[in-house]
Amino acid sequence: MTTSTDKSAALSLRNVSRNFGGIRAVSDISFDVRHGERLTIIGTNGAGKSTLFNLIAGSYPLSAGEISIFGEDVSKQAPSKRAGMGLARTFQTSKLFAGLTARENLFVALHKTNGVQRKSLLANPAKDPALVAESTEALRKVDLLQKADVRVSEFSHGETRQLEVAMALALNPKLLMLDEPAAGISPSERGKLIELLRALDKDISLLLIEHDMAVALAVADHVIVMHDGTMFTQGTPDEIRNSSAVRDLYLGHGHE
Repeated sequence: MTTSTDKSAALSLRNVSRNFGGIRAVSDISFDVRHGERLTIIGTNGAGKSTLFNLIAGSYPLSAGEISIFGEDVSKQAPSKRAGMGLARTFQTSKLFAGLTARENLFVALHKTNGVQRKSLLANPAKDPALVAESTEALRKVDLLQKADVRVSEFSHGETRQLEVAMALALNPKLLMLDEPAAGISPSERGKLIELLRALDKDISLLLIEHDMAVALAVADHVIVMHDGTMFTQGTPDEIRNSSAVRDLYLGHGHE
């Protein structure tokens, strides 16, 4: 991770800010994510993590600053444009279809791959060998293949998080953004999630926004700590783990 201009970076932010009325939710954020890097952004509730995530994805417009993806300025581009460049994301709140099976949810995601409408989805996608193979591979990557034909309504919370990652991976991302994938999962599911994130293809750059410090530090190459919409500190996982200032932020007077 670097804050100097890097045209080869997967993602670059320069002085990014966002106001909501008279409130500045994100203030003057600058960093790069290198190709294949795993960067995590942590912070207590209200730190500005999800707002920053939505600015990067294009869901919110910038109040100030610039965002580039693979060297191209996307500051004013729509989410669909950014997705077409290889950005895929999950959401803090599940966007899955509970009445469909895991594989059927994957078919929906694959329908959007590269922005191409696949005619087979208008009939019976389960009869399309290519779609079945792609959905099988995505489910295998997140260890859910055995539940391919189970309705999502029967999944545990951790399994829904795994499926959300599978749906993002089905888009063949170059830059994968995960919004608090550990939220609400059990300790055993947390371990499985860490294994899943560590096993991601090294060609995929990962930006993980997370409240759970154990997950964030277990998968990161570099960590940014946010507080009150600003970059509070940054460093390696060991540096953040051993930081008294970060401990105070999470457990002491700075806890929000």
